[in-house]
Order: sequence, then C-alpha cells, then structure tokens
Amino acid sequence: MRRTDSLQGSLDLLVLKILSRRPGIHGYAILAAIRECSGDVLRVEEGSLYPALHRMEQSGLIASEWALTETNRKAKYYRLCPAGKKQLLEAEKNFEHLVKGVRAILRYA
Repeated sequence: MRRTDSLQGSLDLLVLKILSRRPGIHGYAILAAIRECSGDVLRVEEGSLYPALHRMEQSGLIASEWALTETNRKAKYYRLCPAGKKQLLEAEKNFEHLVKGVRAILRYA
C-alpha cells in the first residue's frame, strides 16, 4: 500500500484528521505526520498533497497563513475550519462504513 494510488479518495480524510490533531502545521509536516502516524505504511507525494490542500482551502474546509518555519523558511501553515470539522466527521463515518463492507467480503471469500 505504499503507492500513492492506494490513497486515492482518502487523502482529504487523512489531511483533515492530521489537522484536527495537529493544528497549524505546514505541508511538509502533514506529509511527515501521515507517514509517522501510519507506521511508515502510507506515503503521500508533494505533487498530490499541495493540490489537495489548495482545493480544500478553496472549498472552505481549511485555512492557511504564511509564517516562518523553525529554520527561518517561509511556509504556509494550515488549520481546520468549522466546515472541515464537519466534513471530517462525515468522512470518518463513510470510511468506517466502507471498511465494514470490505471486512465482510474478506471474511466471506
């Protein structure tokens, strides 16, 4: 499951969840958090993350502001908006429902 393809459709959920636990982090830290929290199983490429962040920001799910990193580099820091919190709850429910269905099939087959 190391390929980015395996995350298709789940990236928004992962980003929203990370931001709910670690508000105010920059894009590279989001990538690192996904890798770290998944035990190095899930990896997201920058080329997938940044367009998703832009899209979620345009949708009002997240907001951002420019600031300096610990190493004095300019970076965009992201946080969850109220609409993002609502979307996260819905996405978690939908994902759990999907997992339940997949588990049922795996036990049947």
